[in-house]
Amino acid sequence: MIRDQETLEALLDSVSRFVRERLVPAENIVAETDEIPESIVQEMRELGLFGMTIPERFGGLELTMEEEVRVLFELCQTSPAFRSVIGTTVGIGSQGILMDGTPEQQEAWLPRLATGELMASFALTEPEAGSDAASLRTTAIRDGDAYVVNGNKRFITNAPHAGVFTLMARTDPSNKGSGGVSAFILDAKSPGISFGKNDAKMGQRGAHTCDVFFDNVRVPAANLIGLKEGQGFKTAMKVLDKGRIHIAAVAVGVAKRILRDALNYALERKQFGQPISEFQLVQAMLADSQAEIYAAECMVVDAARRRDEGRNVSTEASCAKMFATEMSGRVADRAVQILGGSGYLSEFGIERFYRDVRLFRLYEGTTQIQQIIIARNMIRGARA
Repeated sequence: MIRDQETLEALLDSVSRFVRERLVPAENIVAETDEIPESIVQEMRELGLFGMTIPERFGGLELTMEEEVRVLFELCQTSPAFRSVIGTTVGIGSQGILMDGTPEQQEAWLPRLATGELMASFALTEPEAGSDAASLRTTAIRDGDAYVVNGNKRFITNAPHAGVFTLMARTDPSNKGSGGVSAFILDAKSPGISFGKNDAKMGQRGAHTCDVFFDNVRVPAANLIGLKEGQGFKTAMKVLDKGRIHIAAVAVGVAKRILRDALNYALERKQFGQPISEFQLVQAMLADSQAEIYAAECMVVDAARRRDEGRNVSTEASCAKMFATEMSGRVADRAVQILGGSGYLSEFGIERFYRDVRLFRLYEGTTQIQQIIIARNMIRGARA
């Protein structure tokens, strides 16, 4: 749902110009230094990007899902590390509080998240709990007016920069399933929190992940999201449908950039006395990529609109996430092929995108998890 086309177009123009003038020129610096310049992060704050999904009453832009994905189509036509800066805040970092938090929790945290004063991080994955999130072992045991947290989280995006964690922990050790898991808002500066070294990753330099360790960390009972134990897994699942559409949109945006670079190269590179864009086998790769991007974009917009209508989009979100992220990998692979030897060299940037997009098929639920969700929903629907 688009509320005001003119206002949205103005925002899209601003984001597109920001990508062209600030983010694209900084891609090599980020790749070399593994750091995103603070000046760029500050400009993202000023554009309101940290508050995209937060209601206006808390200082955010309050974008609908369709508006959000259209912004992402523009924002992500550059290194996905830039999007990662805001991703955990506009996603579970704010949406868990917005969906299930008390009014007091919303008032206390959402305004600071909307401005980017605080960067949120989602602490769910553990060494023994990834796709099987319900098996997490980190505990939060009630002690008076607080909970005492102990455990270890892994692959936590933006953890080194977080001001606040949305933490998933087991409040009922006797309940080994998802019903024993609760969600907390945890100040990242709390005593007892420590961090591992930044992970050395295949791609997405500038987007930092690391282990987070909790050693008798006290979190006020008032920071239990919704003030209800055993609801954490449900909160996470609510946000994940939205997050999967979000990641699908990211994959579309990056794929558009990759294809544009490949097309420009094909128009300029000459072999046998003519641009390689004139060769039919190169044209076939370009055409396949364009068709798949178009299909993914249509899926993402449709899923977003359905969510805006208040419909259950579990299947559509998983379909969009699965197809769009797999698509971006195929587009990146074709782009390397079109560039030939140049595609394998770092100076052209395609090999960087090739590595960057590989992560899309893993987080917010792997492709295989999406297949399971889709199939189970199909079977459940047929039996209803």
